[in-house]
Amino acid sequence: MRQEPEIDYLEQIKHAKEHIQNIFPEEIQIGIILGTGLGQLINQIEIRHEIPYEGIPFFPVSTVESHSGKLIIGSLSGKAVVAMQGRFHYYEGYNMKEVTFPVRVLKALGVKNLYVSNAAGGLNPDFKVGGLMILNDHIDLFPENPLRGKNLESLGVRFPDMSEPYALEMISSALKIAEESGIEIHQGVYVGVQGPNLETKAEYGYLRTIGADAVGMSTIPEVIVARHMDMKVFAISAITDLCSPGNIKKISIAEVLAAAAIAEPKMSLIIKELIGKM
Repeated sequence: MRQEPEIDYLEQIKHAKEHIQNIFPEEIQIGIILGTGLGQLINQIEIRHEIPYEGIPFFPVSTVESHSGKLIIGSLSGKAVVAMQGRFHYYEGYNMKEVTFPVRVLKALGVKNLYVSNAAGGLNPDFKVGGLMILNDHIDLFPENPLRGKNLESLGVRFPDMSEPYALEMISSALKIAEESGIEIHQGVYVGVQGPNLETKAEYGYLRTIGADAVGMSTIPEVIVARHMDMKVFAISAITDLCSPGNIKKISIAEVLAAAAIAEPKMSLIIKELIGKM
């Protein structure tokens, strides 16, 4: 983990924002976070700048092999976008303020709408490998909350409401896009866990019992911080393995990436069309 001099959190955000704005001074209203094996959407962006994370002040650095670690600035569906090609996870050793720091920076750059993707295990027995699930709610089982500690009123309120973490109008529009494109898609509840190990059969059963349809190790911290700053959020999961009774088997990262590759074109189409309809 990079060592930086002690500096106020708001100043850290300011330094990172100014570094990016020195490269691209225009306001950007659309942010995208790409999950494991889901980086091919970058190929559809008309790229103007690629900024390695290690060059951005106070940014964490990706340590997961399937996460490239670059900030991509360009246009998609005729709109200016900034995309994170690779995200950060609590299991990498970062604290939650570090995990979610890029979301704070995206907001400082002008981002109002955030599109988040992830790879997840399917707890719902109706799910198939390579399928898609739009998040309409979540369950937070991470051991740390990114809003823990002193609240900075300039960023958001002390007790942000989370009764509607995912924008209903964006969900409705995505469902219509999927229907018109002949893409089978589900809605459901995502549960976030610490990782990095996958769950036991008993844990899968527990997660299903408490109401989850898919399980993963990301997304929720970013969503909490985004909603703290009143950003609109759309999130979608690629189902990369099955965790329902009778379907559980040993899984490798190679198999996860292969399943994500099946889901990725459909996911990219939905996000691209959704951005175009803004």
